[in-house]
Amino acid sequence: MVRDPSAAPVTLTGMNHIPVSGRRKWATLVIACLAVLLLAIDLTVLHLALPRLAADLSPSATQILWISDAYGFALAGLLITMGNIGDRIGRKRLLLIGSAAFGAASLVTAYAPSAELLIAARVLLGVAGATIMPSTLSIIRNVFTEPGERTTAVGIWSGMSAAGFALGPVVGGLLLDDFWWGSVFLINLPVMALVLIGGALVLPESRNPRAGRLDPASVLLSVLGMVGIIYAIKEAATGGLAQTNVLVSAVVGVLSMVVFAKRQTRLTEPLIDVRLFRSRAFTASVGSNLVAIFGMSALSLVFAWYFQLVLGWSPLQAGLAGLPGGMSAAVGGMIAGTLISWWGRARVVALGLAMASVSFVFYSQMGLDSTYLYFLAPMIIGGVGMGLTFAVTNDTVLASVPRERAGAAAAISESSFELGGALGIAVLGSILSGFYRTNLRLPAGLPAEAVDPIRESLPTALEAASALPVELATAVAATAKQSFVDAIAVTTLATSVVVAVLAVVSLFGLRGVPDVIPEEVLAEAHS
Repeated sequence: MVRDPSAAPVTLTGMNHIPVSGRRKWATLVIACLAVLLLAIDLTVLHLALPRLAADLSPSATQILWISDAYGFALAGLLITMGNIGDRIGRKRLLLIGSAAFGAASLVTAYAPSAELLIAARVLLGVAGATIMPSTLSIIRNVFTEPGERTTAVGIWSGMSAAGFALGPVVGGLLLDDFWWGSVFLINLPVMALVLIGGALVLPESRNPRAGRLDPASVLLSVLGMVGIIYAIKEAATGGLAQTNVLVSAVVGVLSMVVFAKRQTRLTEPLIDVRLFRSRAFTASVGSNLVAIFGMSALSLVFAWYFQLVLGWSPLQAGLAGLPGGMSAAVGGMIAGTLISWWGRARVVALGLAMASVSFVFYSQMGLDSTYLYFLAPMIIGGVGMGLTFAVTNDTVLASVPRERAGAAAAISESSFELGGALGIAVLGSILSGFYRTNLRLPAGLPAEAVDPIRESLPTALEAASALPVELATAVAATAKQSFVDAIAVTTLATSVVVAVLAVVSLFGLRGVPDVIPEEVLAEAHS
C-alpha cells in the first residue's frame, strides 16, 4: 500500500545516506514517468511520418530501413553498458546528460537535410535513449525502498510506458495533419526541457559505492551480441534465413553473448551478474517480459494495417482506435501492487497473461466487417493483462538485486523488452506473411508485373491494385484483404497459445517468491 506523502524520509545506500522526503519521492516518480513516456512515444511516432519523410528526402529502400531501425539498434546495443555506467557515475547525472543529448539529437533529426544525416541523428537518439531508460527505473528502485511503495511506483512507471506506445500514433497523426514530418521530433524538446529542469531540482543522486572499473571488452561484447542478434532477426523477417548477412550477424551475435556471459563469471564487477539467472524469480520475470512484448509488438503492427488498409481509416483514426488498449495497460500497471498484496506475484502475472491470451482468441475471430465495438472489450482485457504482467515482472527483476546494482538489473529488463519486440515482429510477422501468401487466390487476367507485389503483402497488393482496371482492382483488393484477415486469425491463435503456456510457466516459476525480499538476503547472495 502507498504511504502518506508526509511519511518519514527514506535514505539511499551508497550516497552517505542522503534523505529523501515522501513528497520528493513522488516528484521523482513524475520525472521518471515523463521521461519514459516520451521515449515510448518516440518509438512509434516515426511510423506515421515515414511516407512524408520519404517524399521529402528521397531515401533509398535500404536507407528507409536504417531510418526506422537505427534508433532501436543503438538503444538495444547500449542498454547494458549505460545501466552500468549509471551505477558507477550516478543515475541522476546520467539521466540529465542523456536528456540533454536526446533533446539535441531530436532537433538535428527534425531538420535533417539528407537521409544520411537523419540516420546518424537517429543513432544519437538511440544512444541518448539508452542512458534514460535504465536510469529512470534504477532511480525508482533506489528512492522507493519500502517494497509496497516500490511496487506501486514501478507499476505506474510501466503504465506510463504502455500509454506512450498508444499515444505515439495519436501524437503523430495530430502533428502531421498540420505540420511537416520533422514536427514529430520537435515535440521532444519541451518535454526534455521539463525533465532537465525538474530532474536537476528534484532527483536525488545515487550510485554503487563499490563499483569497479568498466570492462571495455565486456562493453564491446554486449554491443556486438545485442545488435548482431536483433539485426539478424529483423533481416530474417524480411528476406529469410538463407542470407549471408543474416547468418554472419547471427553467428557474431550469439558467439559474442556466449563469450560475454563466460567473461562475466570471471570479473569482480561484471556488467551483468549471470548468477542472477539462477534465480527462478529473476529468470521467470525476464522471460515473461520477453514473451509478453513478443506478442504485443506484432499485434500493434497488425492492427495498424487492419484499421488503415482493411477498414480504410486515416492514421489518426487508427491511432485513436488503439488508445483504449494503452490506457488499460496503464491502469493494469497502477493496480498491480494492490493485487500482489492480495494474491501474490505468481497469480497476478499468470492472471495478466491469461487475460492477454483470451484477448488474442477474440482477435482471431474478427472479419472484414467487424465493428470497432468488437475490438473494444478484448483490447481493454488484454491491455489490463499486459499492464499487470509488465508491472509485476519489472518490479520482481528490481527486487531481485541490491539497490547498488539497480541500473544493471533495469538494463536486463529493458534488453529483454527490445529483444522480445524484434522477435515478435520477425516470428509472428513471418507467420502472418506466410499464411497470407498461401491463402491468396489471385483472379485471372493479372499482368505478370503485378503478381509479385500482390503476393508480397497487403500494402503492396493494394498499391498494385490501384494501377489495374476497376473490376480487376476490386477483385484483387477483396482477395488480398480476406487473405490478410485469415492470416491474422492464425497468427493471433498461435500467439494466444504461446502466451497461455507462459501463464502456466509463470504460475510455477514465480511460486513461493515473497512480496518482500529483504535487503540482507540480497547482500548475502551477491557478496
